[in-house]
Amino acid sequence: MAFYLVTFLTITLIISTFAQIPGYVEVTSEGNDGGLGRIARCGENGERKMCVKYYQCDPNTRTVDKSGATDGFGIIDIRIAQNECYDTLEVCCNLPDDGSLDPAPKNPDTPPATPRPPPPTSRPPPPPTSRPPPPPTQRPNRPTGCGHRNADGIDFRIAGAENGEAEYGEFPWMVAVMKREEPEDGRGLLCGGSLLSDRVVLTGAHCVHKLGPRYIKVRVGEWDTQSQSERLPHQERDVSSIISHEDFNPSTLFNDMALLILERPVEPASHIGTICLPMQDQEIESSSCFVTGWGKDAFGLKGKYQAILKKIELPTVEFQQCQASLRKTRLGRFFKLDKSFMCAGGENGRDACTGDGGSPLACPDPLRPERYIQAGIVAWGIDCGQHGVPGVYANVAKFRTWIDKHMERLNLDTASYNK
Repeated sequence: MAFYLVTFLTITLIISTFAQIPGYVEVTSEGNDGGLGRIARCGENGERKMCVKYYQCDPNTRTVDKSGATDGFGIIDIRIAQNECYDTLEVCCNLPDDGSLDPAPKNPDTPPATPRPPPPTSRPPPPPTSRPPPPPTQRPNRPTGCGHRNADGIDFRIAGAENGEAEYGEFPWMVAVMKREEPEDGRGLLCGGSLLSDRVVLTGAHCVHKLGPRYIKVRVGEWDTQSQSERLPHQERDVSSIISHEDFNPSTLFNDMALLILERPVEPASHIGTICLPMQDQEIESSSCFVTGWGKDAFGLKGKYQAILKKIELPTVEFQQCQASLRKTRLGRFFKLDKSFMCAGGENGRDACTGDGGSPLACPDPLRPERYIQAGIVAWGIDCGQHGVPGVYANVAKFRTWIDKHMERLNLDTASYNK
């Protein structure tokens, strides 16, 4: 998750590699047996079953439901390496007893065909026997406002996830910042970001300072970059303008802060929401912050980009302690950590890494722990996940006034990220 090499030359911090924003590489599994031998696929051995999207299988009868009345809420567990279906968001479902089979069960979001009117009759038509399709947002009792993490996910929970996969919809503020024209090699991801309002994304200035808005788009509501089987689709928006901090230094990453203004608003959805922001100069101390992203799981050539959104729980690190830890690295004993940064992590194997620049570090609000506030933006670090070496983040609390000023200048409401 997006950290870069840092070199120390004549007591000057030069981070030249930040100019090379890492791209996205699709990661495909090399087999799906989990080391346990071949898995029997759905419908083999004469079974009357087929793979369908999870919301097309009745949760009570485990039978294909072509009526569109099922929303899929809470009915499946995804086992990443041991699935009878090739798509992680499909389930093995029994065929109807009447022998009917629609090879492409209807998506519940697709409106039903208009029926022909019945012939004239003196009797009133019988009431419909099937339930109407549910509205697209099914999550019951979902709280309103910013910073609400869906710890149990939306629609389903992952079982057997061993690599830190986030639940579907767990971090509704997470945004993928991408190249507008995705290259053929699939390297479209530039950085992460966070949703502040329906028209504004917060990210690191180092992600976009060499790019104009016409080269960038954002994707909200994304989870699995290799699947489009989610019931609630992601949304893409082009960027109309970029506001980078006027004091951003691309060599040192001081004041690493940028706002992306979207060409049109993001539509409300149960898997999409905004993050809360801290007050100006608020100090945040927490042992249970989360950094999220699709970046590498390790530094260098051995690291692989992630298909499913990953989460890592990290503690914040006090400023002076962080500076002292960084001085023990190749940065040297004269290194000074700029006040525009804050730190988190320092645990072996648990860190943001290449590909996660601009991603949010979200911590529980000390006054309202059920809400999360964005403490930092992934900026830089020494390799990834070294014991005793914290990662460095842009300190969002140092820029709250700057963010508010630009929101007000654009006549955009700040209530969407206020606690």
